[in-house]
Amino acid sequence: MRVNLMIEGQESVTWDQWVALARASEAAGLEGLFRSDHYQSVASHTERSSLDAWVTLGALAAVTSRIRLGTMVSPTSFRHPSILAKSVVTADHVSGGRVELGMGAGWHELEHRTYGFEFHDLGTRFEVLEEQVEIVTRQFREDRFDHHGTHYRLEACEANPKPVQSPGVPLILGGLAGPRSARLAARYADEYNTVFPTPEEAGQRLDRLVAACDAVGRTPLPLSVMTGCLLGRDEQEVTDRAALLKERSGADGDLEGWLDGLRPAWVIGTVEQAAERLHTYGEVGVARVMLQHQLHDDLDMVALMGQLVDA
Repeated sequence: MRVNLMIEGQESVTWDQWVALARASEAAGLEGLFRSDHYQSVASHTERSSLDAWVTLGALAAVTSRIRLGTMVSPTSFRHPSILAKSVVTADHVSGGRVELGMGAGWHELEHRTYGFEFHDLGTRFEVLEEQVEIVTRQFREDRFDHHGTHYRLEACEANPKPVQSPGVPLILGGLAGPRSARLAARYADEYNTVFPTPEEAGQRLDRLVAACDAVGRTPLPLSVMTGCLLGRDEQEVTDRAALLKERSGADGDLEGWLDGLRPAWVIGTVEQAAERLHTYGEVGVARVMLQHQLHDDLDMVALMGQLVDA
């Protein structure tokens, strides 16, 4: 199983913490470091801070040498597609070809109102996503093109330089593998990601994705899972980390009840227990995981994630 670290950057992750997490990821042998792309906390803590996702990734590209770096995911409402594509290509050059782009329609209405981004109805947001995915993909791959869409118009666009990676930066789309999402991924994406599924749900979503790829005559896309993670060297360490995370999240109820609510979709336990859990995901066709780590100063847990790589 390919194992990646996932960080919710909008929950007050500082630059020093980013550097430490990236270096810990490399030292642990993880495949990559992915981050959310939000301007504001999604946990109702509006006082928390967030560094810009693509500026952060470009800077991390300069202080790392091996790990892959990407977003899970960049909302189309934050950036014009040409600006997004240029930022991604720049980070790809800085990294020497280690960048991946996750794209989505955006969902957190409060941050849109706070920062003045338009927040369209879901149907319109998906229309914008479809156009942006096409534009970004063509800027990565084509020498010159026009685009006359409902939301964007480009004339004789020659986007240079191209990414270091050929034919382009890997594109990740995701969701629940509903018909429209799966069709768009089958047409443009290099990978499909789904969040917080049980292994059974992951398998069902992969079946729908395979069907969408079959419909356009394409080899099925790899499926990845982004989900929460709590690891420990023993049960007591797992409990200690869980208690700290529960306190920071402000969750109500007793600790064991809170953990029981997470267990169906999260990876929780000792390294051995987590490895068994990842094996279960692998059996239903999951190719890699992005494990969400919310205790940003806890580099020891990043090291434990590294033990899952060959488990």
